[in-house]
Amino acid sequence: MRPIVGIISNNILINDQYPAHANGTMNTEAVAKVSDCMAVCFPADPEVADVDELLEAFDGFLFTGGRPNVHPEEYGHPETEAHGAFDRDRDRVALPLIRAAVERGQPVLGLCRGFQEVAVAFGSTLHPEIRELPGRENHRMPPDGTIEEKFALRHEVTFTVGGPFARLMGSAKVMTNTLHGQGIDEPGPRVVIDGRAPDGTPEAIDIEGAPGFALAVQWHPEWNAACDPVSRPLFEAFGDACRAWRAGRQAPLRKTA
Repeated sequence: MRPIVGIISNNILINDQYPAHANGTMNTEAVAKVSDCMAVCFPADPEVADVDELLEAFDGFLFTGGRPNVHPEEYGHPETEAHGAFDRDRDRVALPLIRAAVERGQPVLGLCRGFQEVAVAFGSTLHPEIRELPGRENHRMPPDGTIEEKFALRHEVTFTVGGPFARLMGSAKVMTNTLHGQGIDEPGPRVVIDGRAPDGTPEAIDIEGAPGFALAVQWHPEWNAACDPVSRPLFEAFGDACRAWRAGRQAPLRKTA
């Protein structure tokens, strides 16, 4: 049996009325077809999703993108209009689950909002509009165009030589898409920034001292994951880590000396 990957859901309203737990199909397809794992979505609702039970039910976790932002209360900042919408239920499930899974060595992969969740879970702060910072570019999703145009490759990411991402990709520089408004302001003490955009924006992180796979990226590698030369090795490595966990092993992916 393939490893079972838990994919966190987003809380949405269908037709502005009907509450639902939803997830993008490109996430489940990336896990199923590239990681070669069984993809199962779970609700981002602390009333029905118990962290300890989730840890026992799944072999690894994918924390996906989502329109609402992590609430600034989670990193000690006041709420402002610039922070936009929130999903407090997802905050209350994702953050403790990330911390617990990482400390167990259970595989964790964060994408976009998931990247920010991993960062906040380990003590980072976020800036709500990085495009307002001096020297920064606009990393937000283009407001118009086809979905292919919105997810098109837009900038380079440069990785630390010898770091986990450069080793995975076989290169210190890759091209990625970009569809985010906020980003890391101050990294937490264990948050290692392993990749940056040309304007200095953090784009790839790992967690210092994590006994297993604990990586996150600010872009959306689930888009075209089977064919993209950056997305595919990331999801393949995540799948390998989940298989190792299921087999009773851990597959650490740490920086070389």
